Amino acid sequence: MTQHAGLTEERWSTFDLDRQVLMIANEMNRIRRLPDGDVDARRRAYERVLRLTDLTLGTSDRRGMLRELARWRELVASLYLDEAPDAEGHRTVFRALLRLRPEASRQIPILLG
Repeated sequence: MTQHAGLTEERWSTFDLDRQVLMIANEMNRIRRLPDGDVDARRRAYERVLRLTDLTLGTSDRRGMLRELARWRELVASLYLDEAPDAEGHRTVFRALLRLRPEASRQIPILLG
């Protein structure tokens, strides 16, 4: 998880919620493009997604959004724990993330068709 290991809550909180969700979505998109057999890379990428999600949960004060994001995090955690998460399951969870914010929702046609 070295890519975001030095990212602090203070730095993360300088980004607005739309930007935070889009940055998490960027990691989800990277996972989507990984080869199916690369379990270690997939696991590390899900760790990054969980880390960024935790930073968002720790820096936001929007209760409704936090509740939904915490639920979404549980879905990602189950993908992380799954030895061989299927592409459709990942796609469904990715789409759910993008639907959390209007700015991210506009990316659905581009990223998921």
